[in-house]
Amino acid sequence: MELDPLVLSRLQFAWVIAWHILLPAFTVGLASYIAALEGLHLLTRRAVYQRLSMFWLRIFAVSFGMGVVTGVVMPFQLGTNWSRYADATANVLGPLFAYEALTAFFLEAAFLGVLLFGRKLVPSWAHFVAALMVAGGTLFSSFWILAANSWMQTPAGHALIDGRFFPTSWTEIIFNPSFPYRLAHTVVAFYVTTGFVVLGVAAGMVRRGRFWEEARVMLGATLSFLAVMVPLQIVLGDLHGLNTREHQPAKLAAIEAHWETAARVPLVLFAWPDEAAERNRAVLEVPLLGSLVLAHDVDGVVRGLKDWPADQRPPVALPFFAFRIMVGIGLVMLALVTIGWWLRLRRRLFDSAWYLRLCELGMPLGFIAVIAGWTVTEVGRQPWTVYGLLRTAASTSPSLSGADVLISLLAYMAVYLIVYPIGIAVMVRLVRRGPHDAGAPDPIESGRPDLPVRALQGGGT
Repeated sequence: MELDPLVLSRLQFAWVIAWHILLPAFTVGLASYIAALEGLHLLTRRAVYQRLSMFWLRIFAVSFGMGVVTGVVMPFQLGTNWSRYADATANVLGPLFAYEALTAFFLEAAFLGVLLFGRKLVPSWAHFVAALMVAGGTLFSSFWILAANSWMQTPAGHALIDGRFFPTSWTEIIFNPSFPYRLAHTVVAFYVTTGFVVLGVAAGMVRRGRFWEEARVMLGATLSFLAVMVPLQIVLGDLHGLNTREHQPAKLAAIEAHWETAARVPLVLFAWPDEAAERNRAVLEVPLLGSLVLAHDVDGVVRGLKDWPADQRPPVALPFFAFRIMVGIGLVMLALVTIGWWLRLRRRLFDSAWYLRLCELGMPLGFIAVIAGWTVTEVGRQPWTVYGLLRTAASTSPSLSGADVLISLLAYMAVYLIVYPIGIAVMVRLVRRGPHDAGAPDPIESGRPDLPVRALQGGGT
């Protein structure tokens, strides 16, 4: 059997980035949360905020270390598997990646040391500044990485000479047409992802009768935060969709499985796209709603996939189903937040065991939505590496063999399947230990729970 290096290289890239993106999806929001906790402690001097900061900082350190390990593989495989892409785009993307390292990674790494080891060595205000710098570093990283990815989606500010891209305007390169929407949508997605992890951890503590003060602070504040962020994310997703309709219409056609260009199109809720027959099977749709949602005009025209030659269309099934998974999870998140506020207003938030359990089960929702969104973005860009200009098939290393890629893919799979379970196990253990003071015995291990479960049954917010 012949091994296709292109297929295996794409599979390897998908494996690596899918695991890696889970970590910034958590650490970007967590860094900002830690900075907020440090700021609240500085302003109020309430010890609960310091305990929570120390608790989440330990978890952040583990996930940050895992992110470094998985992040190193990304540029390495660009050189081994995608050398023609690296050569063609180096003049544009090389500086963006360099800025990411200089303004983000070094900033995070330097001040993370102060956060981890400097609490008793520097004043409280300096510790807060260090937390701000770490949070700023994660946001800088998001800025530069998304600028690079957005340029690949909607390239601008360059000249293409002899197969290589040369910058003509760095402002246009960085602030390309999709960048503002992609940055806002992604960062808010990361914040929401972290928010549901914090919400689930707090709910678990309440349900088990542990760390009542810390759990109460986390649950109430995070529910308020998500009440803003989840609706905001829905609005940003809509704006991002309008931008995609303008600049990447073939991607939007694949997302919605639209084959014919038409006005007053229905909204396809479910279907089984048949690419060979260029039609959908088992269709469930709502008349006229597609144009209203996609174009904000019931008479709006939506382009169909048949407007492009077959070799210039993205795959349909993956972005179609991934998009619906992402949107479905967004609606579940909105429902969880709405129910939480309803219970809070009725003063039943802390003694509704069924809701607390739902919050615990909802912790992975953000990560699944992020993976689904990444699938929509990257698969929907195909068959291009740089949209409309550089094909994926022309981006691989010329002398690469299928056997070479298979060996490295299996090696990466083995390493990741070791690193992630270990890292997750360590973080779970830290969560179970809870936000007790450094050096103090664990309340459960010492046989002295800080609050009996019976005391939680009084409810209240």
